[in-house]
Amino acid sequence: MLILEIIRMAWSSLGANKLRSALTISGISIGIFSVIGVMTAISALQASIEGGLTFLGSNTFQFSKYRAGIQFGGDPKYRNRRNLTYRNYQDLVRLIGARVETICPKVWDDKTQAVFENRKTNPNIQLCGTNQGFVSVNRFSIDEGRNLSREDVELSRSVCVIGKQIAQRLFPQKGAIGQVIKLNGKNYEVIGTLEGKGSLFGGSDDKVVLIPITKFFENYGSKERSLNVAVEAKNQMVYDRTLGMATGAFRSARGLRPEEPDDFATYANDSLAGAFRSIAGTVRIGAFVISTIALIAAGVGVMNIMLVSVTERTKEIGIRKSLGARQRDIRLQFLLEALFLSLIGAVAGIVLGVMAGDALAMWLNAAVVFPWGWAAIGVLACSAVGITFGLYPAHKAASLDPIEALRYE
Repeated sequence: MLILEIIRMAWSSLGANKLRSALTISGISIGIFSVIGVMTAISALQASIEGGLTFLGSNTFQFSKYRAGIQFGGDPKYRNRRNLTYRNYQDLVRLIGARVETICPKVWDDKTQAVFENRKTNPNIQLCGTNQGFVSVNRFSIDEGRNLSREDVELSRSVCVIGKQIAQRLFPQKGAIGQVIKLNGKNYEVIGTLEGKGSLFGGSDDKVVLIPITKFFENYGSKERSLNVAVEAKNQMVYDRTLGMATGAFRSARGLRPEEPDDFATYANDSLAGAFRSIAGTVRIGAFVISTIALIAAGVGVMNIMLVSVTERTKEIGIRKSLGARQRDIRLQFLLEALFLSLIGAVAGIVLGVMAGDALAMWLNAAVVFPWGWAAIGVLACSAVGITFGLYPAHKAASLDPIEALRYE
């Protein structure tokens, strides 16, 4: 028989029992959907991570109480660490301030509401007590007005620099510079606005308000607050040397003896991306294991359906053999039927998985991607499932005795 005729007959056989074929295909689709959906979402998020989490400048690293990327507040190892204090920052400035580009302290309150006249924001503004170095170490730019100054910090002035989204919300028709807004009931004069940076993962860098760190402590207190301290090297060539020097200086500022381990975390952009890659890798492994189990279950379903099909078509097989069909022709037809079921399920699962993964990515404001590699793996995996679990039914069909098959009712 011609190969094209065998392919045509295999395809036609699938349409003879559409409901059974559809149920078999759905089993394959669910297995592929789970892995492709997760891998699409992870790939989209990781692509955005590479650019979106680089909120520190290229020559900048940061000291913090907690490690990068994950909240460890519930872990005693991190919760019981001493807070990073303003005194630690001042000692670091005294030790290395002249040998780096800038040192920037940051302390946050993310439940702030900004109010101007009869307009107000949601109470989710990110209020940051900091100094003039925040703009450069966090890759912001001033849109209008000016940045915080050294004098603002030293004199504890009631001034602020507001993000783009806040400026648009409070001042839709007039300039923000020189206006007085309330932050948690305290008055601040707007001296500058920041250029927009957009949003990522449902959050926005455009909802930040900067005030002098001294005014932050004066108005909201310093007890139980831990600072982040960002250090910017003069250039990339001296980055590693600056990192080592600053780490040693910060240990001294913390009063650590040589034999004592660091009681603070040090991280930069690469460590933030690395933390996400580690989590993403674990999620990928979990999705792969779950999908493998689902595909094996779907493969058992394919084998069961094909065995039922062989039983139902015993007389058909006997007639074809009596007309000259060889064992390999029968075997190939049934293998192709199992393969077609698996490939149709693979295509449906890939399409649905990509749509679901990219929908999640779009909801989190991440880039839309198509995981070509995982799609190819999905097709190959389904092909392997179809051939593996279709092999025994195909062999059973090919091995039928034509005389006995013709007698079958």
